[in-house]
Amino acid sequence: MSAADGGEEQRVLAEQVAYYRARAPEYDDWFFRRGEYDHGPEWNRRWRDEVGELRRALDAAQPSGRMLELACGTGLWTERLAPRAAALTCVDASPEVIALNRARTGAAHIDYVCADLFAWEPVRRYDFVFFGFWLSHVPAGAFIPFWSLVARALAPGGRVFFVDSRNHPAAREGGYDARAPAAPPSRSRRRLRDGREFEIVKIFHRPDELEAQLRTLGWSAVVRGTSNFFLHGLATRDDSPPAAGRRSDRPC
Repeated sequence: MSAADGGEEQRVLAEQVAYYRARAPEYDDWFFRRGEYDHGPEWNRRWRDEVGELRRALDAAQPSGRMLELACGTGLWTERLAPRAAALTCVDASPEVIALNRARTGAAHIDYVCADLFAWEPVRRYDFVFFGFWLSHVPAGAFIPFWSLVARALAPGGRVFFVDSRNHPAAREGGYDARAPAAPPSRSRRRLRDGREFEIVKIFHRPDELEAQLRTLGWSAVVRGTSNFFLHGLATRDDSPPAAGRRSDRPC
C-alpha cells in the first residue's frame, strides 16, 4: 500500500468513526425496522425471523466465561451476552453508543473501553469473543491484522462468534446505504436524517470465501448465511498467542 493509499484509508476510517458517533441515536431504528427502515409487514417478518436465527446460533455457541465484545455498539448483543458472562469487556470507538449501551444493560460486571479497534490491544485473554456487524467495516488491508488481534485476545480453547450483513437491499439500509459515486466497491456513502453524509468501509463477505480466508490464517471457521439478510460464523484456533502487555484505550 502506498503512502497515499494509506492516507486515504485512514481518512475513510476516521469518517466511519464520525458517522457511527453521529448515528448513535438512530442506529436501533435500522435493527428494529422503524421509520425509513420499515419495508412492510412481509419483509419485516422475514427480518425478525432471521434475527431469531442469529440469536439461536449465538445461543448454540454457548458463550460463557470471560467475554470480549468488539464494536459493542448500542448494546443489542451486549444484553444477550451479559447474563452468560463471568465478566464482559466491551470495546467501541464511540462514547455515544457506549452511553446507550450502559443505559440498556446496566450490568456491573461490564468493563467499557473507548478505543480505536485498529489500535487497541487486549491486556488479558478471553474465553469468548463476539463482534456484530463489524467485520464488514474492516478494510481488506486490515483484515489480517484484525484477525491477529482477535487471536491475541483469545484464550486457549476459546471461541469467536460473529454476525454481519449479507448483500441484500433491505440489509443495506435502502437509500441510506448508497454506493459512493466513483468509489471502490468496498466503500459506501451513508446519509443521516439531518442530511450529513459520510463515506465508510462496507465489504460484504460470502460465507464460503470467508471460511477459506480464515483457514489460511489458522482458523477453523463455519460461516453460514440466512436466507436474505445475514451471516454468522463460529471460529476457533489452537495456537492463541499470549496477550500483549500494553494498553491503548481510555475509560468511558
